[in-house]
Amino acid sequence: MWLINSPIGRKVVMSVTGICLILFLTFHCCMNVAAFFSGDAYNTICGLLGSNWYAVAGTLGLAFLAVCHIVYAFILTAQNRRARGEQRYEVTSRRPEVSWASQNMLVLGLIILIGIVLHLYNFWGHMMFAELAGIEVAHDPADGFAWIQDTFSNPVFSILYLIWICAIWFHLSHGFWSAMQTLGWSGKIWLKRWQCIGLVYVTILMAVFAFLILSFWLGFAPSMCNA
Repeated sequence: MWLINSPIGRKVVMSVTGICLILFLTFHCCMNVAAFFSGDAYNTICGLLGSNWYAVAGTLGLAFLAVCHIVYAFILTAQNRRARGEQRYEVTSRRPEVSWASQNMLVLGLIILIGIVLHLYNFWGHMMFAELAGIEVAHDPADGFAWIQDTFSNPVFSILYLIWICAIWFHLSHGFWSAMQTLGWSGKIWLKRWQCIGLVYVTILMAVFAFLILSFWLGFAPSMCNA
């Protein structure tokens, strides 16, 4: 099958799964906006998701997309390294048109992967998984607001999350327009436009996540009692 065996097919899979993951981040960002205004509102959303069948199905689908994206990223990286051969050791500087992010996508991807594991531990493991497995945890698994407060009141976790968000920003700032180019939605005119659109969109998306972390870390987020 060409999606698996050909380099172009692998790039298409990377692009489609990447766009789907960006859409999920957008949904996740919109959901988290509620936490800025009301702990009750955020927990209502968490309750609508919880361990319901559609939330579990969505989680499994998201995990499948993430695994495909990660696996194909390693395959393409290995393929590109083999294609370059010894030339990669001869290059000491990058061309001006080649972004730093594009040359370090694997490193950024590894940082993002570590961040995903941390996020799964702090939230999914204490919420959906705990509810499904019947594990007793410090808070109600549906009390997402309490888990946000606990996690981001810890300076170590907050700093690690901010590093994670920076890595995602660099990764997506290149990946957004690169996906459009791979799918044939970009030409000479639209390339610069997609780069600009992607930069603005990704910056806003990551800024919301960063502001959420800082607001809970520094103590000016809303509380349940005054939500």
